[in-house]
Amino acid sequence: MKFRKKHRHRETEIFTDSLNDILFILLMFFLITTTMANPNMIKVNNPSATKDTKGRQNVIVTIDKDQKFYIAQKPVPLASLDSVLHAEIGRWKKILDTPTVVVNGDSAAMYGEIFRIVRMAKRDSVKVFFNVRQ
Repeated sequence: MKFRKKHRHRETEIFTDSLNDILFILLMFFLITTTMANPNMIKVNNPSATKDTKGRQNVIVTIDKDQKFYIAQKPVPLASLDSVLHAEIGRWKKILDTPTVVVNGDSAAMYGEIFRIVRMAKRDSVKVFFNVRQ
């Protein structure tokens, strides 16, 4: 008669040698991706708003502290600002009934230029939001 040997159960081990490396790589990935600046933005001082306008930004006009104008991240000379803005609004009007123009002004931007852009946009019957920090 042959008796079965009792098998001793070994404790299972989890190898965690590479876990530290994986966690470090994930930490670096999330750290870099969350702090990366948006490359399509021009740096201006904006106020904090109570309403969310990010979903409705069709045409974005930016005025920096040096009184330079940008439409959709492209620099626009002051002499052709009216025609470029009108063309951009016209392009959006083909897609939407009422496009939105957002004017981002730096705190050092002249208010006359900001309101000039607002008047240009209102002439084309669009919604206008502007962000200026004093």
